[in-house]
Amino acid sequence: MPTSSRRVPLSVLELVPRSQGMSPTEAIEESVKLAREADELGYQRLWVAEHHGSEAFMASATSLLLGHLADRTSRIRLGSGGVMLPNHSPLMVAEYYGTLATIHGDRFDLGLGRAPGTDPMTAAALARSSGHLPDFASEVAQLQKYLGDPPTLTGGRGQVRAIPGEGTHVPLWMLGSSTGGAQVAAALGLPFSFASHFAPDQLREALMVYRDRFRADADTAQVDRPTTMAGVNVLVAPTQEEADYLFTTAQLMAIRIRSGQPAPLDPPVESLAAVVPAQLLPLAEAHQAVRMVGTPDRIVTQLEEFAAQHELDELIVTTYTYDPELRRRSYRLLAEAWGMTG
Repeated sequence: MPTSSRRVPLSVLELVPRSQGMSPTEAIEESVKLAREADELGYQRLWVAEHHGSEAFMASATSLLLGHLADRTSRIRLGSGGVMLPNHSPLMVAEYYGTLATIHGDRFDLGLGRAPGTDPMTAAALARSSGHLPDFASEVAQLQKYLGDPPTLTGGRGQVRAIPGEGTHVPLWMLGSSTGGAQVAAALGLPFSFASHFAPDQLREALMVYRDRFRADADTAQVDRPTTMAGVNVLVAPTQEEADYLFTTAQLMAIRIRSGQPAPLDPPVESLAAVVPAQLLPLAEAHQAVRMVGTPDRIVTQLEEFAAQHELDELIVTTYTYDPELRRRSYRLLAEAWGMTG
């Protein structure tokens, strides 16, 4: 069980956020700067989450972004957090991520989810499959097969193959915001990352389901014991007052998402109540209940307690600020306080 005497690894969840007045090109450039810094600071991974049709997030083509980041970093593991598998054919995902692994080596994780990552109209335009649990589990198993050992010379005739891709064994992670993803992760023997940064309600139940049903003997198993990660909204600043002020950007983002008013990230405000109708204020609380906002020492204590409480093996943190430099500063302050060695 993780304890404060052995801090769990920290990773970064990136959505390539775009602030008001910022172009998509500038947003991607800022993500490159963050990736380079996270690489130097010693973060375990940087995952990019697939979103489509978003004014705020420039992360629709995760594999292209990851290749761009891989060219500009050297150590940190990169991956999808995740690829929304029903939006894609398993073969194409295997080819994309197998190509990344062929070019850059064993630096990639393939986190898989089944949510659309967009609105219903855009999901339909993506030619999305059902996403039902049995279909999803079957597609995950097929994807893993494509990335596995190549068939023998005679056994490969007539088979669909991912080339490049086969033999790369890109590690799979199952993502989830409910018990559904936990069930698939457990049945397939895969590590499990829970999206508590935006859907915290079923965190405890999902982890219990995953651990109780985990099958290390599954043909698809990649870990020999339940292995867990969870997402946390984090913002670190030199003072509590500044952290609270800067975090209003993330709160406004959550309110926009939940109320159907998409836009790039807003500047921080002194008072949410002064700019947001009272009936919308609870949306930020529901969306970001798992959050740590404050000074470095305070955040370290809260993250340690969260990891210990849920017996997590790793934490993946996400940070939004209107000013990208202050976002990088937050990650720097956290890395220093966490004791990363770079």
